[in-house]
Amino acid sequence: QVQLAESGGGSVQAGGSLRLSCAASPYTGSSYSMAWFRQAPGKEREGVACIGSEGSTEYIDSVKGRFTISQDNAKNTVYLQMNSLKPEDTAMYYCAASRLPALSLRQHAYDYWGQGTQVTVSS
Repeated sequence: QVQLAESGGGSVQAGGSLRLSCAASPYTGSSYSMAWFRQAPGKEREGVACIGSEGSTEYIDSVKGRFTISQDNAKNTVYLQMNSLKPEDTAMYYCAASRLPALSLRQHAYDYWGQGTQVTVSS
């Protein structure tokens, strides 16, 4: 059983930046694919960014050029650097882990989920 703990959420003004962290336990190394999802009130959860076990990445169009997903295998932590934030980025952000090596932004590909961290962007 993998446990995921997100941190780093908060409230920022439009144009600002935040870095989300997701710490996994026990140690998973690079054997899992990881992703960040988000869910805004009244909307479905959507995949934002994912990183494969070999380091390849994928993003939804709305965050390309603004968000960067990365991982530190030594710390067993995945990050989501979010720059140029917009009010439409406001949501609860969730970290997820998959035992599958392939990249995916689909929820069903992920086996483990964190509790989420809130990001609020004001205009």
